[in-house]
Amino acid sequence: MCLDPCVCVCVSPGICCLCGPKAPSPPCPLLQDSNHLAKPEPLLGGGVHSAPAPGFPPSGLLCAGRGYRGVHDDIIGKISLSREAITADPRGIDSWINLSHVDPDAEVQGEICLAVQMLEDVRGRCLRCHVLQARDLAPRDISGASDPFARVFWGSQSLETSTIKKTRFPHWDEVLELREMPGPPSPLRVELWDWDMVGKNDFLGMVEFPPQVLQQNPPNGWFHLLPFPRAEEDSGGSLGALRLKVRLTEDRVLPSQYYQPLRELLMESVLGPAEEDAASPLAVLEELTSGDCRQELATKLVKLFLGQGLAGPFLDYLTRREVARTTDPNTLFRSNSLASKSMEQFLKLVGMPYLHEVLRPVINRVFEEKKYMELDPCKMDLGRTRRISFKGAPSEEHVREASLGLLTGYLEPIVDTIVGSVGRCPPAIRLAFKQLRQCVEERFPQAEHKDVKNLAISGFLFLRFFAPAILTPKLFDLRDQHADPQTRRSLLLLAKAVQSIGNLGQQLGQGKELWMAPLHPFLLQSISRVRDFLDQLVDVDGKEEPGGPARALVPPSVTVREGYLLKRKEEPAGLATRFAFKKRYFRLSGEMLSYSRSPECQTRSSMPVSHIRAVERVDEGAFQLPHVMQVVTQDGAGALHTTYLQCKNVNELNQWLSALRKASAPNPDKLAAWHPGAFRSAHWTCCLQAERSAAGCSRTHSAVTLGDWSDPLDPDAETQMVYRQLLLGRDRLRMKFLEDSTLDTTPEADTEKGSSATEGACPAALAHQREAAARLLEVLADLDQAHEEFQPQEQRKVAPGPLRP
Repeated sequence: MCLDPCVCVCVSPGICCLCGPKAPSPPCPLLQDSNHLAKPEPLLGGGVHSAPAPGFPPSGLLCAGRGYRGVHDDIIGKISLSREAITADPRGIDSWINLSHVDPDAEVQGEICLAVQMLEDVRGRCLRCHVLQARDLAPRDISGASDPFARVFWGSQSLETSTIKKTRFPHWDEVLELREMPGPPSPLRVELWDWDMVGKNDFLGMVEFPPQVLQQNPPNGWFHLLPFPRAEEDSGGSLGALRLKVRLTEDRVLPSQYYQPLRELLMESVLGPAEEDAASPLAVLEELTSGDCRQELATKLVKLFLGQGLAGPFLDYLTRREVARTTDPNTLFRSNSLASKSMEQFLKLVGMPYLHEVLRPVINRVFEEKKYMELDPCKMDLGRTRRISFKGAPSEEHVREASLGLLTGYLEPIVDTIVGSVGRCPPAIRLAFKQLRQCVEERFPQAEHKDVKNLAISGFLFLRFFAPAILTPKLFDLRDQHADPQTRRSLLLLAKAVQSIGNLGQQLGQGKELWMAPLHPFLLQSISRVRDFLDQLVDVDGKEEPGGPARALVPPSVTVREGYLLKRKEEPAGLATRFAFKKRYFRLSGEMLSYSRSPECQTRSSMPVSHIRAVERVDEGAFQLPHVMQVVTQDGAGALHTTYLQCKNVNELNQWLSALRKASAPNPDKLAAWHPGAFRSAHWTCCLQAERSAAGCSRTHSAVTLGDWSDPLDPDAETQMVYRQLLLGRDRLRMKFLEDSTLDTTPEADTEKGSSATEGACPAALAHQREAAARLLEVLADLDQAHEEFQPQEQRKVAPGPLRP
């Protein structure tokens, strides 16, 4: 369950609020990428884990801009959002918000561990404050650490601890005693400061306890550090504004056995006879799902069935239901139904390496060449053309001819690669399309509908997969940054052309975009080739075994990611940190992570992906370096080995974390805990334990999402989301299928009531639906009880004892 009370975004010049240095401005990628906020694990990680990772503000502050992390960048301003503000609307926040000034005394992070006692003797009352330790303090020095000391105030008295040099995890273990002075009862305030030899000390945070708390329940445990209380000043927009799209998801994921009955009901739906499709528990769930929830539900269901080896039967089940309900073939799969969304998410989850192989070369060319292309006379910029021409001012016709040549020069390799990629398309996708085509062909066998079977496939592959990836390459991990306006226009023209090819020419020459006519001859020629490609694509043998083992998300022979990283030497004794990391070229496939001095080097070192037990970030204070991750592997003897890798920016770090976790998702014996620091100078820098083999001090994040289709499978979290969706529709479930059981069940009566689930259904089908609804309600009741039992247990763990890492 996510415990972060607020979100704070700080913006530095030339630094995107989440992308790190050298982000384009404007436009900021955050304004165009709604998934961007889901990437930082400790803050918006789907509500799976209970505490943020060390190195991030545990109070929920998300500070972007390296100036916050101890490097000298100037911060322009910040936006702070409280938990209450984010959760006020279930849809979250999506608006422009003015930046406010940044006060160094208000930017704090970390926790302090205290034990307070109130004592009385002959001299009067005495407050004994045992200052034990602090953790995850803000780095205030250029080295990425701090020199912290604590100052305790009670009434008019104050005492200080000693100063611990160069650490963000100080251990004081000092007892400070203060005598009560005459006057009204006073609160206890503990402040943390970073000691500076020159200039004033830097504020690190504070905690304060009122007199009644000191009397009734003296503090004992871990407490979040807070800034000095002060009124927030509105800059009136003078610092600029930032558009944010933020939604807080908070949930409790139970142990796996509690979700097994619900999973079995969903699996039973896709494995049952086709004639019972409309009366299955999954059909009831689909009836209860509103349009705005279908995207998330489809994503979770695809992952859930993929993990059970039943993605094919699941998609086939949804396809049968969608096709059976469709009377006009021109509207088939054109809506945002659960079937359409599920197939779309399936393509993104399984087909991303295939998509990259097909599109990346041409997308990179468009970004690098930055050619001016325009066919629409209303948008032509002849001035732009004059600046790149030595023949004077050309006419619109000349611009159109040049643009046509450039567009076909980009489209030809795209079409050539697609029609030649049958053997490289993942078998799971080909099987899904084969089932889709058979189902559509049986439903619309008429001669006038002969193209519907191809349109159903091309609508997904071209209109919902290739064309969106061309239009916004960053959202599909084809590029690190969004395109500039000129490149974005070129990508839009290419996406429109690919969309026309995917429509198989049905709308060619129609509509308002008649200026695309010069491109029609090339498109018509490509359409005939695409028809042949679709025929070959579904010509595949084999069938997915129901209930078989989960397919690996990454095929063994496919290179998932490659590029240069800085690797830390195994035992860099005596070397300065910057010399201990050496540049190496890494390649990750479904079975091996290998590296060498250069891409051409034949001498390579490697580690099997099956040996990976954890992939995690590393706290910056461990090596005083940013963007470091660790890969923990286990050898045949059971010994653990840690490889430290540094990425060039936070985007690359997220992409490598995602790729490694995805490749190692099926591995057994994953670690439950890890060290966010490093073992240096005979102790762990995070928790200061002196044994190298000491158990990790923070939970691993293997289930934290890094993107809609980049995260590994987590069946418990996926089933929890399905349970929440059913919970929202429980009242409708009772009203539709149970409370009406004694009423007239004829089709006419159901039509009058407006029930889409039972309209035109026979009494036998209605009986099956009511049975499925009753079973779902029973499972919901069991999960409700389990959540109620776990809530008191969690409360006992959190209070009044210390907060656990």
